[in-house]
Amino acid sequence: MSNHLSAVKIPTNTASRYWSAIAIDAAGKRQVREITTAKAFFLESFPDFTPETQVSDTQVQRQLWYWMQEADQSSMAQLCLKCFMSQQIDAVCRGLASRFGAEHGFTSNDLLPFVLDEEIGKPRRHSPTYQSFLDEILQSFDPEQSSLATWTTRRVKHHKPLNQFLLEHGIYLVSDWAILNDTKPKQLHRIFTEFHNLTPSEIQRAQHLLDAYHAVYRSQRLKQRLAGVKGKCHPPTPEQLQQMAHRLSSPLRPEPLLRQLQLIASRLREYRIYVRGGKLKSESLDATPNEPLDVPYSEPTPDQQSEFLTAYRQQFLQGLDQAIAQITGDRTRKLQRRDSQKAQQFLTALHLFHCQGQSMSDIARNFNYKGQFQVSRLLKLKAFRADIQRELLVYLSDRILEKAQRYTNRQRLQTVHHQIQEAIAEQVTQVIEDAATEASTATHERHQKTRSLFAKRLCHYLDNRSNIS
Repeated sequence: MSNHLSAVKIPTNTASRYWSAIAIDAAGKRQVREITTAKAFFLESFPDFTPETQVSDTQVQRQLWYWMQEADQSSMAQLCLKCFMSQQIDAVCRGLASRFGAEHGFTSNDLLPFVLDEEIGKPRRHSPTYQSFLDEILQSFDPEQSSLATWTTRRVKHHKPLNQFLLEHGIYLVSDWAILNDTKPKQLHRIFTEFHNLTPSEIQRAQHLLDAYHAVYRSQRLKQRLAGVKGKCHPPTPEQLQQMAHRLSSPLRPEPLLRQLQLIASRLREYRIYVRGGKLKSESLDATPNEPLDVPYSEPTPDQQSEFLTAYRQQFLQGLDQAIAQITGDRTRKLQRRDSQKAQQFLTALHLFHCQGQSMSDIARNFNYKGQFQVSRLLKLKAFRADIQRELLVYLSDRILEKAQRYTNRQRLQTVHHQIQEAIAEQVTQVIEDAATEASTATHERHQKTRSLFAKRLCHYLDNRSNIS
């Protein structure tokens, strides 16, 4: 039989899928080609089928696979199976491009060459011993274990060159639930500490959630696998989420708990992309268009608004404390490297000025300086406040948006994202401006007023340092 190639369309679920192959033309574009030798063999082998007949893939593939083991029909049976596999590969690539391509800058034509390295129906350009990816799939396929479509999809999604390409575009093809399954609490602690720089309380919270997830979801999945049940990791069921919630000291409702688990997985995914040399971009295979992660939006109740505001105030104070500690510590260490006495004087001067209300002239006399200008140079208060403002904004931007996810859906959050950022920036600016105004007032007047929030938290930090004299 001779092979004739021509451009055709493939009707879905018909016999023609066993003689229509996906090919890449010289320009790198996808084409569908009919292979006449495969068509003749198939219609002759299955005389009850016409090109338009709806066929049972399980029955047909099993028969073709057995013929493939026989010398006289091996090549033609293999040809028919490869035609089918090429379409499945094409479907997987188009699916990936549809979900990630627009955002990450690629098309299915960019993916196909990684997994379609054989011109089906044409003489091989490689050596007789060359094994194409289609050969690898067929040799490892067992019709008693799975369908050819399922097996092909799995092999494509685990194909190293394709995965490396996707990693380079910020995509890691493992579900959230598989990531959580194989992450140990110690690993999470290390990644969240060293890579994400999260606070101890955030890390502890994530570890508790992961422990609950392992105790329920992973434990049940291991039992299923021991019983012979295989397959990909599906999202936790409502019953599993309820069981996890009961294990937590501060139980969450199922939907917020699900989002928290996905957030943990996305951070772990980001780390895995990074260590594998990919871009720092996280996407989940579970976030399919047919499986929206967000719940329908409804206005927060008064209790939810109060809960959010309480959480916001806590985060603001925690962020301000952290920013003060970070910047003051950085300045002290920098001075320490040059002059340990200056470092101590910096801390002492901060305390005298902000906490004891002394003027810079008084502080200069205490230090035997020539004048207050030397105290001003030592403290550099304007730059000091600016550094804290910047550090606080970075801290709050991520955490407040993260908190807000509990009270609204993703679409709504995207709409109000800029409003939240502006509100945070406005409040941070106001706190810093209050501190600047306070610092510029006379010592007597400063003593008469209640200290600013900035001064209160700075003094709280300085009072808890052991080396203030």
